[in-house]
Amino acid sequence: MMPNRSVLKGQNKTRAIPSSGHEFSLGRFRSFSAKGNERGKGLYIDGVKDIIAVASGKGGVGKSTTAVNLAVSLANKWRLKVGLLDADVYGPSIPTMMKIHGKPETNQDLKMIPKENYGVKCMSMGLLVEKDAPIVWRGPMVMSALQKLAKGVDWAKLDILVVDMPPGTGDVQLTISQQLRLSGAVIVSTPQDIALIDARRGAQMFSKVDVPILGMVENMSCFKCPHCGEPSYIFGEGGARRTAHEMSLEYLGEIPIELGIRKCSDDGIPVVISSPDSAVAKAYNDMAYKVVDRLDKLKRIQFCPEISAKPDTNGNLGTHRQVMTPGKVFLLAFGEGD
Repeated sequence: MMPNRSVLKGQNKTRAIPSSGHEFSLGRFRSFSAKGNERGKGLYIDGVKDIIAVASGKGGVGKSTTAVNLAVSLANKWRLKVGLLDADVYGPSIPTMMKIHGKPETNQDLKMIPKENYGVKCMSMGLLVEKDAPIVWRGPMVMSALQKLAKGVDWAKLDILVVDMPPGTGDVQLTISQQLRLSGAVIVSTPQDIALIDARRGAQMFSKVDVPILGMVENMSCFKCPHCGEPSYIFGEGGARRTAHEMSLEYLGEIPIELGIRKCSDDGIPVVISSPDSAVAKAYNDMAYKVVDRLDKLKRIQFCPEISAKPDTNGNLGTHRQVMTPGKVFLLAFGEGD
């Protein structure tokens, strides 16, 4: 069963009151894909309902592989209209992983038409430069290019745009998070402590710019012997699950090390397409389901119903509902005159 993707109509006017003894923040209640939201207004992408970032604190943890299989699963298993934006300007790998080549054409509005494969519309800097050409740009040039990739593309109507973020937590990552209207972020890490340290930094960066964390994925969780099936925990066992629990984040699942994933990525055929009945494909499909379910839950929090009436901190009678989010507790108050 697929989570409900229908748009909730009408909004109650609410104000947030911190529950006693807990941190108060409005970051978890950011308006998703709403045109009235002033934050990032210049980078609103017409026709795109939700934008989610797939990010990691460091490179080499399988972020792009996760982004590709997530996007393809959303499009094929869950039948959503999906786009994939390769924001990793310095190391674009989406053209290879999605088997797309050639410079994109433009429409009558001079917007680039994204390449499409496996039901996913794709755009990448790798399509605009020669295959082996290095991209030696400073920050302002990178941001200009990313804005062109996001706004200068005719995405048409999309349910979800998946953004393959550059690794790290520097200026480029921060600016993308602030300027794109992100509905949420998925953090990818291996179970190794060194990778998890940077994954925590990545999660904290999104928290600082009020982007909800949809969950954490443990990639390269173990290696299963192709002969006996015995798992070997090369990078440690359960590190991402523990980190997700410690940070009160959703745990989206674990992806083992398998030869098939590497081969499919190199061949440009995502494993959810080449081996749809495999255990790895099932793990990616489950992850995609959890991401969409998490998005819908976050939207329902914004429009939570009235359930009880009691005075607020100023003595005004209103209706309150306590809402718990990762690491925070809120009371949402609906005043009588609102």
